[in-house]
Amino acid sequence: MKNVDRRSFLRMAGIAGGMAMLPRVSRAAAPRVVVIGGGFGGASVAKYLRLWGGNVSVTLVDPATAHMSCILSNLVVTGLLDMSRITVSYKALGTNRGVTVVQGKALAIDPAGRRVTISTPTGNKSLDYDHLVVAPGVDFVAPPGNWNPSLTPHAWQAGAQTTLLRNQLATMGNNDRFVMTIPKSPYRCPPGPYERACMVADYLKRKNRSGAMVVVLDANAGIQAEPEAFTRAFNVTHAGRILYVPNANVLSVDSASRSIRTSAMSFSNAKVLNIIPQHRAGGIAASLGVNASGFVPVDALTYGIAGYPNVHVIGDASAVPASDGKAVPKSGHMANSEAKVCADAIVRALNGEAPDRNVATSSACYSPITARSASWLSANFLYGDIYDTSGAVKGKGMHRVDLGEAPAGQVNQDNYQDMFTWADSLFFRQLCLKSACATRRRPAADGGAPAMRADIHPRARQSATVGFVISAFFLAA
Repeated sequence: MKNVDRRSFLRMAGIAGGMAMLPRVSRAAAPRVVVIGGGFGGASVAKYLRLWGGNVSVTLVDPATAHMSCILSNLVVTGLLDMSRITVSYKALGTNRGVTVVQGKALAIDPAGRRVTISTPTGNKSLDYDHLVVAPGVDFVAPPGNWNPSLTPHAWQAGAQTTLLRNQLATMGNNDRFVMTIPKSPYRCPPGPYERACMVADYLKRKNRSGAMVVVLDANAGIQAEPEAFTRAFNVTHAGRILYVPNANVLSVDSASRSIRTSAMSFSNAKVLNIIPQHRAGGIAASLGVNASGFVPVDALTYGIAGYPNVHVIGDASAVPASDGKAVPKSGHMANSEAKVCADAIVRALNGEAPDRNVATSSACYSPITARSASWLSANFLYGDIYDTSGAVKGKGMHRVDLGEAPAGQVNQDNYQDMFTWADSLFFRQLCLKSACATRRRPAADGGAPAMRADIHPRARQSATVGFVISAFFLAA
């Protein structure tokens, strides 16, 4: 499958009515778009602005030269993958797409002056923009007490933290305890902490660590994603290896002694203490203003912020208006989805057009349960009325129209194999590394993107809904 063009994307999204008005930007002077952050949201919006925008100058700013993915990082923690497997260089964005990649960190945004200040290895610089996309991911709110992530890592941003947790896990012996916390929602990757608990339990079993256990201290009242699959995993697959404790709000942490006190249970001298703190928008995004949960409210049609429609926030840092109890998940796949909606809105704005109102987004993921089996989860959203808990319309935003997860009896090896094809589609197709993609498992007949069947989430094979079709294009584009 080739990269999806803007017409194909919109056609699949059911936006055929707008297809006659899709000129590429044709100003004599190229409009300037600056993108802060090179994760799944930032790298994707940079790529699709160049693919769909024509004469648009795109500059991507990130402190690193490559993206390290949280997706699959629990397999690195448990020794099943190497860090290089989840590391994707930004080089191809420049060579293949014409994106200017600048190694630097955003220091300040001047929305009124349309300027962002960044620090680089050669000093501070200012970048002027016509549109700014901010996609820095999340930061953490330190728990009460004396938390030192160098001693009790979160490993919720891939890289050195992932390696540190992997090394600590390797020191566990018989009867040791791996104690981990889960923050209150919303947080990045709702199934991720439960997936980590399963993979650590599986690791302890594979290494014959007799009596060693995982203790999950969840600040939420129950499992936040894939409850059927994870309940079975905790009670059957990993019975005796995982102790799940809900309503465990963190009261204090002492990293030096690897001790934690919560409202439900306390531990001292855990062999490994994995603290995943409360999340908030990454600092540069938070400077634009946040809601009570710590994330930046955005317009669901453009991802623009209040007062400055040419400043867009996408991915984990954003707060997308949604129906109560049906929040838009913070995930790599959803960030990729939002990036494409945002790119289309920016191109329309540069042409003097209003944003399209027929917008759909989706998210899908796989969750390894053991070293040989995985579950899956998918969700689809359409723009329109959104509702409060009583069912009354409370405004406009993204309303979830479909939610699916693997039945507990269908957590299997097929899903585990499909997981790698899904991840490769996000890693290598979205970030342009076609040569790398061609070397991966299950290449398509043209040696490029993986086969269509493998790209589509299992639920998609059974569904003809627009959202699932769009999901397939998000993955394979």
